[in-house]
Amino acid sequence: MKKNLTKNKHSENGKKQRVIFYVITALIPLLFFVFLEMGLRLVGFGNSAPLFIENPAHPSYQLPRPDVMSRYFPENAPKPSVTMEANFILKEKPKNGYRVVVQGGSTAAGFPYGLGASIAGTLDQRLKASMPGRYVEVLNTAMSAVNSYTLLDFADEIIEQKPDAVLIYAGHNEFLGILGVGSNYTAMGSGATTRWFLSLKDFRIFQLIQRIYFGLATPEESGNTVKKGNQLVTLEEQKTGQQSRTFMAKVAKNKAIAKGSSVYKAGLAQFENNMSELLAKYRKANIQVYISTIASNQADQAPFSSLPIESKFIDSTNAFFSGIGKISRQQQLRDLGSASITFLESTSADLHFKIANLALQLKQASIAKTHFALALEHDQLRFRAPSAINDIIRKLATQYNAVLVDAESELAIRSPDGIVGSAMMLEHLHPNLQGYFVISNAFYEAIAANANIKPFTKVSIDRAWRERLVLTQEEYYGFATILNLTSDYPFSQNPTTPSLPKPGDWQQQLGLDFFVKKISWLQMMETSLERYRSDNNPTMMAKAIQILADALPHNGLYNLQIAEIKFTQQRFSESLYYYQRAKRAGALGEAIDNNIKLIQAALPEVK
Repeated sequence: MKKNLTKNKHSENGKKQRVIFYVITALIPLLFFVFLEMGLRLVGFGNSAPLFIENPAHPSYQLPRPDVMSRYFPENAPKPSVTMEANFILKEKPKNGYRVVVQGGSTAAGFPYGLGASIAGTLDQRLKASMPGRYVEVLNTAMSAVNSYTLLDFADEIIEQKPDAVLIYAGHNEFLGILGVGSNYTAMGSGATTRWFLSLKDFRIFQLIQRIYFGLATPEESGNTVKKGNQLVTLEEQKTGQQSRTFMAKVAKNKAIAKGSSVYKAGLAQFENNMSELLAKYRKANIQVYISTIASNQADQAPFSSLPIESKFIDSTNAFFSGIGKISRQQQLRDLGSASITFLESTSADLHFKIANLALQLKQASIAKTHFALALEHDQLRFRAPSAINDIIRKLATQYNAVLVDAESELAIRSPDGIVGSAMMLEHLHPNLQGYFVISNAFYEAIAANANIKPFTKVSIDRAWRERLVLTQEEYYGFATILNLTSDYPFSQNPTTPSLPKPGDWQQQLGLDFFVKKISWLQMMETSLERYRSDNNPTMMAKAIQILADALPHNGLYNLQIAEIKFTQQRFSESLYYYQRAKRAGALGEAIDNNIKLIQAALPEVK
């Protein structure tokens, strides 16, 4: 009996030892990767590229990392030259703070004018004036070429900044933006795998594998792009020796995405899934979201890529367009109405664009609007979002209790015949200054109606437009940038060197000097300030000082100067903001302290 018990005990011990052995054996690969990850971090391999970094000029402020796109690409991989314009918030949100974060692509970022024309730039000064007693900060995290993957990837870090509201204007880059389904910068083949890729990007082992892959991969395997010196070129450019200048010429891998195709559906699914997860995060964090419909140039931008007219329509289209000029106006209108119905099912974007223009000539705006929209829908080169993107935005706004901002409708209302075109747009989708202001105003009105901030003093649209923080110099720079953009693909199949008009005055000359990189943005602004001062132009002096103060929160002089200007104008809420920044930057004096106390005593209690 004792012998059997001993035998059973040895048997049980043996089983336990085997289990322990198997567990250790199974853990060895895991432990290897754990130690490898720790070792790579200890030797400083790789990076995490956080969204927010400390302002090196003043530790009280932080800013979105300008080169944050580096988080998606290893050092030896071809990468787009996309950066975020520097703008700042306090590291610690004040108790009376009202913090807004803007997300989106190039339109949200204010391309080509910069931050002054952007949603964040225009709202920042307007909300400061509207919310007396609040320390208002409107932060831009938007940048060119990014889509819903980047917005979702930024979300947790944005939530950490405790924003009161997040503003979103996005959707045009789902197909051909970075990580888009038809882009040269696609990480993985599906939405789920791309999100998995993004979840792994901070692990050093993953970054090591990426480097090895891109070190060994052929150009075809690494996204149809290669490095040539410090530049990124496509395979076609490498073969022909002709190098394009614009990002749009490099990004499009899939140049034919037909409506209803598998790639088309994948782009819509990608947007809906990512935005749904994004809005769910903000709802869980109790952050109010304002999400806008998006707009593009329909009236004055021909389709980039069109299918030919279907064979069954060729004879009827030829007969229609050849005979339309030979009949009475009454018959023209009848034939146009019939043709519009007949050709509704055509998938030829060029045909719809031609019908739309004819309808405009005949002053039939309703028919024109229908076919301009169809021309956009069937444009196979998806640099402009189809209407399904706005349908998703409207649906998600309702589903997640976000405030819907209908910027598309606001732009259309202010456009001839209710069709967005060159009156509001610079090219295919970037607004001009008037268009940007309309979008910003739509967000402002939505905030005024929904933020439940008291007191809230509305700033008139006329005053906001008059005080917009964009100089003539920046307008010229934007104009030159658009000329450069439209001189290359897809606006022109063969890239050309644009001919810039001669500057009309010293302001435009400074804008040109900045465009050709003869001077920096800061040099342009400081030179402008001195010239306005010598010309005794106090209005433009104040505008230039405020632009510089906003760009350099750590500069005590500029912030003090604009604080005193606002104080003299009895714009006390704005004055207090800049006095506080000036003091934080080291500007001291009894007069400053007295003015701060006077303003604080006079401002109403915030609720």
